[in-house]
Amino acid sequence: MSRFTLPRDIYFGANAISELKNLQGHKKAIIVTGGSSMQKHGFLQKTETVLRQAGLETKIFEGVEPDPSIETVMRGAEMMQQYQPDVIVAIGGGSPIDAAKAMWVFYEHPERSFDDIKEPFSIPKLRKKAIFVAIPSTSGTATEVTAFSVITDYTTKIKYPLADFEITPDIAVLDTDIPMTMPKALAAHTGMDAFTHAVEAYVASGRSAFSDPLALQAISDIYGNIVASYNGDADARCAVHMAQCLAGMAFSNALLGIVHSLAHKTGAEFKIPHGCCNAILLPFVIQYNSKICMDRFAQIARYIGLCGATDRQLTNSLVCEIRKLNGMLGIGATFRENGVTQEHFDAAIDKICENALLDPCTGSNPREIDFNNMKKLMECAFYGNDVTF
Repeated sequence: MSRFTLPRDIYFGANAISELKNLQGHKKAIIVTGGSSMQKHGFLQKTETVLRQAGLETKIFEGVEPDPSIETVMRGAEMMQQYQPDVIVAIGGGSPIDAAKAMWVFYEHPERSFDDIKEPFSIPKLRKKAIFVAIPSTSGTATEVTAFSVITDYTTKIKYPLADFEITPDIAVLDTDIPMTMPKALAAHTGMDAFTHAVEAYVASGRSAFSDPLALQAISDIYGNIVASYNGDADARCAVHMAQCLAGMAFSNALLGIVHSLAHKTGAEFKIPHGCCNAILLPFVIQYNSKICMDRFAQIARYIGLCGATDRQLTNSLVCEIRKLNGMLGIGATFRENGVTQEHFDAAIDKICENALLDPCTGSNPREIDFNNMKKLMECAFYGNDVTF
């Protein structure tokens, strides 16, 4: 038996934050956010205002870092223990939403430790104390509709993707006014993160008749709009914001693959944004996985109108088109082109590959992989060599 899980409600469009008025009947909301961008552009204040108009008290936990740490999660959970909210609202990029999801777990289950929930589907039942509302400001992670949260252990430089349907938000609010505030580089990186989500979901072992249409539509919409979104076109920004949510619905249920396994381990080590890591790795992983699911990649290529008479030609066209997109978005083709030195790469590669093999996303990759092939794949992504093994 399989399962397909989404939030109960998704509000979307311009001024969607105003739909928080539907939370009438609740008493206290804690708002978790990151740096100053949501405050600078007035969206944090707007969220507070709507919640208060709905009759809720509010308290803010701010300052979640770009890659949220275990320590930040525990500080937030402690504030929740003291404040006792019945609504958790997370607003901002993937980081504050991911952090708030983990805070939620330890708020409701303070007896648990981080080690207790690192394994997939090990999170206990939630919603005895609070419901969860997510308002994304970036167009990539789709954490507002997923069963995932990525938390970083800075002592080991490892990102841990927590995975459990319990942390799927109850309500997602996609206010299309918010992503217009993203700078160009962020639009590029988050957009390619979303594109990778959709591509990996379409070939992952957990794919289904429910996830496939969402993944294909997301691929098409992101492919058709990401460059214009990067260049600031408002309609394209809105389209990518919707599409990244579709991609999230797909991968939250179909799962992901080794692009994300490696991105989780390389991002913290090389200090490269997560979406940028995905963009670098995706062409090489498609070449690796095409040994057993070339027909699926060919279907993607056909769906977005690429040329090719055979599945191999279509898959090659897809790889070339992704590399072309990366170039148009200012993303270098390899880790070396993105500032990683030979010395750093050589020193870190074994650890990265060992930890990537243990990543939950590796198990749902369509083609099995071992340490030696993972290392060869990373070397291709560093030097820019095509994957032929």
